[in-house]
Amino acid sequence: MSRLMDTDELARYLKLEKQTIYNWLHQKKISGMKVGHVWRFDKKAIDKWLFSNMIEAKAKTK
Repeated sequence: MSRLMDTDELARYLKLEKQTIYNWLHQKKISGMKVGHVWRFDKKAIDKWLFSNMIEAKAKTK
């Protein structure tokens, strides 16, 4: 397992609001683990999720 991030760190990393992170957790778009009352996120798992959801731009053809 790589470094764990809390919700604040993940929001800064993804440049999102914390509420978006909580919404995505509720919608099961991202995975996390709860340690006590605090959510933690595995950076490698988040990076893998990001790349698996990447949409590549296609060049326009004439």
